[in-house]
Amino acid sequence: MFGLFKRDPKKKLQQAYERKLQAAMEASRNGDMRANATLTEEAEAILSEINRLTTAK
Repeated sequence: MFGLFKRDPKKKLQQAYERKLQAAMEASRNGDMRANATLTEEAEAILSEINRLTTAK
């Protein structure tokens, strides 16, 4: 009953993951490959956290 109002941490991480990928794509389009690599690496770290939460349930 009380779990009804709790936020899903996986949903928040998924949104952060999508924002990082979008920023990486924009950096790539602007020719900033260093920023693209950094943002992609951060997105992969968020994805691994999402996968960890998914397998923990």
